[in-house]
Order: sequence, then structure tokens, then C-alpha cells
Amino acid sequence: MKHGIVIIGSGFAARQLVKNIRKHDAQVPVRMIAADSMDEYNKPDLSHVISLNQRADDLTRQRAGEFAEQFNLTLNANSWVSGIDTRERLVKCGDQQWQYDKLVLATGSRALLPPIEGKELMLTLNSQQEYLACESTLREAKRVMILGGGLIGTELAMDFCRAGKQVILVDNAASLLASLMPAEVSSRLQHRLNQMGVELLFNQRLESLSKTSEGIDATLSNGRTLNMDAVVAAIGLRPNIGLAQRAGLTVNRGIKVNRQLQTSDANIYALGDCAEIDGKVLPFLQPIQFSAMTLAKNLLGAIDNLVLPAMLVKVKTPELPLHLAGETQRLDLKWKILAEPQGLIAKGYDEAQQLRAFIVSEAHMKQAFGLLRELQL
Repeated sequence: MKHGIVIIGSGFAARQLVKNIRKHDAQVPVRMIAADSMDEYNKPDLSHVISLNQRADDLTRQRAGEFAEQFNLTLNANSWVSGIDTRERLVKCGDQQWQYDKLVLATGSRALLPPIEGKELMLTLNSQQEYLACESTLREAKRVMILGGGLIGTELAMDFCRAGKQVILVDNAASLLASLMPAEVSSRLQHRLNQMGVELLFNQRLESLSKTSEGIDATLSNGRTLNMDAVVAAIGLRPNIGLAQRAGLTVNRGIKVNRQLQTSDANIYALGDCAEIDGKVLPFLQPIQFSAMTLAKNLLGAIDNLVLPAMLVKVKTPELPLHLAGETQRLDLKWKILAEPQGLIAKGYDEAQQLRAFIVSEAHMKQAFGLLRELQL
């Protein structure tokens, strides 16, 4: 390859890809371009920064220069890609441009904000840079509202509570983790958060935010107004598809790719939070690791299809940790639940009595790997 591989993005997906490319080929030219500093950090650590009293800089694991030297690649940090010329195979960045043989979009995702008055007062914790921007506000805040009772919102609520803050979690669903599991399973975690002092407000929408001399007034759909020091949005992620869209690639919720991670342009691929595979966006570590392994081979000439095994999702709530796998959100499953003082085991079966999903907590989490083998994909 004369011009080599160009990767746009520097997050977990991009780095996993570089490491896998170098396992197979030490010399192929690789260039990575990103709008940030390109220093490495572990994104899941953002769920624990407040209780661990960490600064944004504490999250840095490896400086960009060390990574470039270790894996023999060219880095263009703090560089905003303005466009892609698919005909000439050019990536444009201000007055600079680079040619590519193969291009990988690993542009990640951004945190959603609700379309409400005062949304600019909300904070998000989707990157080290975002935490850096709101670090002092969050550390000093005594009263924190979390909007969203999904994975991230639940983890942040527990973390802020463990740090001694007064926490209110607001969600328009009727239970915690409602898009992931039935209420009779999530109720155990819900109860634990209540015991810790987190106030859970379900079937509620945040209507507006306004700045006051005392902090931020948050008005809910039931008319109640709460005065908070900080309001954090954790209602989901939206894949960054703008660059792909402007380049004429096929997009839906994410950048559409086939099982080889190839977009509608044969020389361009997508990986990580921004990629949509079989109609699904999979912003979890394990699918990204498997995708990076497959894509590295394909960029170097293979035509491998991505095969995803049954994978665990970990809910990082230290006071009551959970592991889940399978189609836990399916409404037609019959659940068999064993709840004991030391933990919970919930198994979801279809009409044919096939195990389709499971959730385990606390002491029973060690059973997760055995249950993974039983799971019907």
C-alpha cells in the first residue's frame, strides 16, 4: 500500500485497530487524525471519577507520542477533518490533506441533550475532555441531578452518591434500566440506590432548566421545581455520522457497514460507536474489540466477516454490581428469578424454553461465564 491506512479518531476503537494491524504488519503506513490531544484514557473510568476523587489528568494512561513510537504510526493531533474526497481518496484538514489507500472512520458518538429550554446548562461525561471542562463544577456540587436511568445514568448516580453528594435521578420510564431489563430484575439495584440515599423519580420528564443565584432550577413534568448545583445528561449517545454523510456514505442511525465493516464506499470502513452493523449500534468494549480484530485483517487484504459471540455487559455499580447477556430487553421472555441475600440470578426463556438472556448480581456473577455457554444466539 503506497499511501497506507488513515484512521480518523483516536478513541478505544481506533487504538484497538492499530494494535491489531501491528500484530499482522509492522510496516504498513498508518496515520491517525483526531480533533483531541490523542492521549489515551479508559472511557469506562468516567463512571468512577468523582468517588475516587480523580482529576481529568489522572485518567491519562499513555501520552500520544509514546503510542505513536510504540506502534510506528504518524499522528495528527488537534486536527479537525473538514471533508473526505472519495474519488481522489483524500482526507482534508484545513490547508492540509492526506491520501489514503484505506480509510477508517472511528469518529465515536456524542451525548444526547433533551430538546428543552436551558439545555445548555447541562453537563455531559462522554469523554476526558468533557470531564475536564466540568471537573470543578462537579467536584464542588453538593446537589446533582442525573437525567436518564440507563447504564451510564445509573453508574453516575451511584458514583456521585458514594462521593457524598445529594443525588436525584430522573427518568421518563417506570423503572431503572428499563430498556435493558424487566422491572422485577432491576428492582434490586433500585432498592440499593434508595438505601444509599439516591432519590429516584420515575415517569417524569425534565421540562426546563434556568440559572438562579442559588444554582440551577430544574422543572419536572409534574410541576415540581428542584434547585440543583449541577444537572448531568445521561439519556444516550448519538453516533457521529456528519463526516460520513458529507462524503456521500450511506448512513442510518450510525454509518452503515457490512459484516466486513465496509461502508458503501469499498475503500472506507467504520468502527466503534459510530458504526451500524445489521441495524445495530454496539457501543460496548467487547464488540469493538472483536470488530477491530476483524477489520485489521480486512484492511491488510482478507475478506473476513465479523462474528460476535455471546458477550457480557457489566453494570459498574460497585455497591451492587450486575452482569447481563443476551436479549435482556425482549418483552416476550418468561423470567425465572432466584433472589437471595448474596445475589440474584434471573434467566429469560423463550416459548421453546431456550435460554435467551440472563442477569446475575453480586456473589452470583461468577456463574456468568457458564450461563454464556448455555445462551442461545
